[in-house]
Amino acid sequence: MKKTKLLVEHTYDFELLGLQSPVKDYKMAWLINRDLDINLVRKDDLELEFLTSPSLKISQYFLSLPHGYIQLLKNKALNSGNQVTYLIPELKFMDYFLLVQDHTFQTSIHTFVNQLAKNSFVQNIVKLDISKLKSKENLLTY
Repeated sequence: MKKTKLLVEHTYDFELLGLQSPVKDYKMAWLINRDLDINLVRKDDLELEFLTSPSLKISQYFLSLPHGYIQLLKNKALNSGNQVTYLIPELKFMDYFLLVQDHTFQTSIHTFVNQLAKNSFVQNIVKLDISKLKSKENLLTY
């Protein structure tokens, strides 16, 4: 019998910012809300289950836009075995990821970078190339 394989190609139609900051996730969301004049709201933790390792719970804050979204994800978390794990393991030095998807192009990623760089609690902010990440599938939250 002939076997057929289903190949799924994911689309990453969002821009990604990596942030380094020593503050807690709720304070980071508050700082982003204040600096960018938006309203990120805490959502249920994002649960990722892997075939080879324990599941992972990531805190997330979300803002729905008319044609997109803005999402703040924490990189570092405790897995079900109480071990420190990362949403994107190859970027352990990043504390948070800000995903920005706006099909109307009313939000500017460069404005976000400039505004957040002025904040004294944000030590570093970098626009990341999603295509170069090994664990980019972990960012798909739909």
